[in-house]
Amino acid sequence: MKLSLKNFVNSQLSLMKNPFNPGYYQTRDLLALGFGSVGTNVKIAKNSTLIGLKNIFVGNNVRIDGFTSIIASTNGQCIIGNNVHIGSNCFMSCAENIILSDFAGLSHGVKIFTKSDDYSGKYLTNPTVPEKYTSKKTGSVILGKHAIIGSNSVVLPGVTIGEGTAVGALSLVTKSLGEWGVFFGSPAKHLKKRSKDLLALKYKYLGEEYNESP
Repeated sequence: MKLSLKNFVNSQLSLMKNPFNPGYYQTRDLLALGFGSVGTNVKIAKNSTLIGLKNIFVGNNVRIDGFTSIIASTNGQCIIGNNVHIGSNCFMSCAENIILSDFAGLSHGVKIFTKSDDYSGKYLTNPTVPEKYTSKKTGSVILGKHAIIGSNSVVLPGVTIGEGTAVGALSLVTKSLGEWGVFFGSPAKHLKKRSKDLLALKYKYLGEEYNESP
């Protein structure tokens, strides 16, 4: 399915009617733009910034809200599973891979980095300096199924967040976290176990979705 002139014109007319609500591009609009892949029932806010579309892979039932930036223009890929929500003002820097597994979620303002400068003072920093004068820490970031990151949290390179784990708002995740826990703080520390009751709801939801499919 290709992005038609009619769909494009209609989207621009809609924006003119209400410039304060730019709305979402949906699957039918996204398929021709050069993504690695796009599933069904995908909504991406029109005021998002996505760079390196060929390295961005989007599953089914995904919503990406406004002012989110996904930068995947170099080596890394952004792989988004099914039933994933990315809240507004999130930032994902894909120097290495970022993987959001099924049912994972990022709340408003979450930042995920896969490359970071050395802050020790032994090297120069920032991208205006030739790499031979800098030192970088790089590593993929993986969120397991049902992992959720609270508002304005920061995830640093090389971190895996286990299945079912919840990270509280304003947390700094500097190392990998286990499965089915609740973590909070700077750096994030384990507070308690997280309930697995949501798994029963997942299977019920998936069963209903399958039965309702044509």
